[in-house]
Amino acid sequence: MTVGQPGARTAPHPLAPAPEASTPLPQAGAGSAGQAPIAGALRTGRPVDVDAAAARRRITVRGIVQGVGFRPFVHGLATELGLSGHVSNTGEGLVTEVEGPPGALHRFGARLRAEAPPLAVVEAVDGEDIAVTGGTGFAILPSHAHGPARTLVAPDAATCDACLAELTDPADRRYRHPFVTCTHCGPRFTIVRALPYDRAQTTMAGFPMCPRCAAEYADPADRRFHAQPVACHDCGPRLHLRAADPDDPGGAPRPVPGDPVAGARRLLAEGAIVAVKGLGGYHLVCDAGNDRTVRELRRRKARGDKPFALMARHVDDVAGLVDLGVEERALLTGPVRPIVLVRRRAAGPAPGAPAVAAAVAPGCPDLGLMLPYTPLHHLLFGLPGDPRGPRLLVMTSGNVAGDPLVTDDADAVVRLANLADAWLGHDRAIQVPCDDSVVRISDGEPLYVRRSRGCAPYPVPLPVPVRPALATGGDLKTVLCLGEGHRAWLSAHIGDMDDLATQLAFERAGAHLETITGVRPRLFATDLHPAYRTGKWARRHTAGRPLVRVQHHHAHIAAAMAEHGLDGRQPVIGVAFDGTGYGDDGAIWGGEILLADYAGYRRFAQLDYVPQPGGDTAVRRPYRMALAHLHAAGLPWTAELPPVGACPPDELRLLERQLERDLNCAPTSSMGRLFDAVSSLAGICHHAGYEAQAAVALEAAARTVGDDRGPGYTFALRTGTAAGTGAALVAVPGPVLAAVVEDVSAGTDPALVAARFHTAVAALVRRCCGLARERTGLATVALTGGVFGNALLAETAARMLRQDGFTVLRHRLVPPNDGGLALGQLLVAARRRGA
Repeated sequence: MTVGQPGARTAPHPLAPAPEASTPLPQAGAGSAGQAPIAGALRTGRPVDVDAAAARRRITVRGIVQGVGFRPFVHGLATELGLSGHVSNTGEGLVTEVEGPPGALHRFGARLRAEAPPLAVVEAVDGEDIAVTGGTGFAILPSHAHGPARTLVAPDAATCDACLAELTDPADRRYRHPFVTCTHCGPRFTIVRALPYDRAQTTMAGFPMCPRCAAEYADPADRRFHAQPVACHDCGPRLHLRAADPDDPGGAPRPVPGDPVAGARRLLAEGAIVAVKGLGGYHLVCDAGNDRTVRELRRRKARGDKPFALMARHVDDVAGLVDLGVEERALLTGPVRPIVLVRRRAAGPAPGAPAVAAAVAPGCPDLGLMLPYTPLHHLLFGLPGDPRGPRLLVMTSGNVAGDPLVTDDADAVVRLANLADAWLGHDRAIQVPCDDSVVRISDGEPLYVRRSRGCAPYPVPLPVPVRPALATGGDLKTVLCLGEGHRAWLSAHIGDMDDLATQLAFERAGAHLETITGVRPRLFATDLHPAYRTGKWARRHTAGRPLVRVQHHHAHIAAAMAEHGLDGRQPVIGVAFDGTGYGDDGAIWGGEILLADYAGYRRFAQLDYVPQPGGDTAVRRPYRMALAHLHAAGLPWTAELPPVGACPPDELRLLERQLERDLNCAPTSSMGRLFDAVSSLAGICHHAGYEAQAAVALEAAARTVGDDRGPGYTFALRTGTAAGTGAALVAVPGPVLAAVVEDVSAGTDPALVAARFHTAVAALVRRCCGLARERTGLATVALTGGVFGNALLAETAARMLRQDGFTVLRHRLVPPNDGGLALGQLLVAARRRGA
């Protein structure tokens, strides 16, 4: 499609708001002499006097309108309609002045949003009548950055079909060009240094365009008209391949002669682990069918049993491995190209499906799948005529466990020295790290586990305005949130704040968000936990500006309210289940039902406190939580119980004394730890090599059971104190644990135990929410917290609540886990400070 010719459209961005029925331009004041008053006609739909004298309009378009081909689109549209004027990028958005017959101006305004480029998201269109100048022709003017930045930067987008066709066409000058891109695809957020979005403000600034690229860039009829990352073989960027010298293991990697992509593809086929530079950082890549290599990567990365993500050449290549629904297929092939968690086929791989090494996702019922989203990815799989390579590639983050993503070439050689055999890099810098987004389908809708590449920095619309503020999130799955007015910008996934490198990445992410949004925070929000590194950073950087500390589960509930557009005038019943959150009483909360709005909350119900022996040690060893729960419930540690057998005898004796004397046993109401305990009691998982492994395994087992589950389990409810930080109701897990022990002792299938437990937790949610409605009249429930990343639990609880007439809020725009925490902190802080 030629620029300016409407018609061809791609699917809208999955995080974009629903399009409005019309695009009104606000009524302007009286114009100058010779102007036709067309603004009112555009706003009200009154007939336009097409015979009136020429008029001129200044129109400002706000949203994702820079770096997506919007100026070329405006140029083409104005030229097609015979309008004169100009268009330019500013910090405010895109500003165009158009002059001509009122009828043509009317059509211009009507088509401006309806036919916008595929990656554009138009949030607002404002117009005013201005004096006619009598100019001829239409021009794209240089950008200017006067005033604050208020436009939106587009997320990175997967290679479009037109660029892919050029990549694979031997007759095209960009054949096999690893950086082929246009206004409809390619890097955006990860290369932007500042606004307005022009080449000089990106990491492409160091690559002067060759004459042919410059001609395309200046041609309004070309798809690359003002495409900032435009490049070709002549003007760069360029790839390079280096490999470790087997004769000098400690030495610097040596350049590999020949075509870097062909060399990397050959190394992968031979069983090597290659560090590959992508849009937002390095991946560690290997043949997913080579069990020896995958096991070696797992060993080098000290990954435990945590699953690896896979990349396939085409969606049909994975159809024989998983139960691929319409929604999963749409996510895999859309512009975001996240990692999609999809259930493996119960009957096993279909004939002809590609081999997946057992070490890719040991014991995991899902596979994390994605498709190529850069030209380099497509080249790694090979084009027609290339030697046959791997059908599936492991694509895991290029970092040591717990470290931030590696983005710099020189840094990659050092930090990945013990992980990779070779490095396929290039000389285009990555401005901001951006890990792959992770999503699954739940109840027919996307449920984000990690919101990052392809989504960041797309803003979340806010239901109430906030003054400029920065929320720091938590110390796990850290994501920053910067907000002003009716928008909140979330950073890409930063990681866990355990080491200095991640803390530095945290600071850089905040500075980058401020640069591209123009928001300078006057208010800070952080978690209530006194030892969180994010909180300590906030306390150091407020410089006299107010800091609001927000209780963890209150923030989770506020995040769910915000993304569903609730203004906070009416409280909700917030069910916040997770692993760890600092409570008002200093205990570890995590099984909470709060009556909450943005201003505050009341603890209506909680899971009963049990001791968590040894802090994080109990998280890594679920059998400890099983034994602690048995102790709290007064149930004996009999030898036939799986957690008793899993605990070494010496540790068992020490643990018994520790619990009896209450030594280093913080009280916890965590639902996440209860899932761990039941997973171990059922004999499913006793050691967690990665976060929530025991709970994930418990859900996987429960999903294998049909509807006939026999007798269920039931929590007891007792009256709480409802004073101070106490809850009106306390859910006692003792009866559930006793029933689990009875089933396990009778030899019941662990999967059936898991299914009955899931039903019991969902029924507890239903019962407590029903009681809350009886006492308060509230009928809206928010399901939030990391435990509700468990799709089986979330879907079951939501179904029960809807059957009872509740409105149920589930996360769709931000993750239910701590990756969405900062959004809630922002809203709570703003309400408390009267902003």
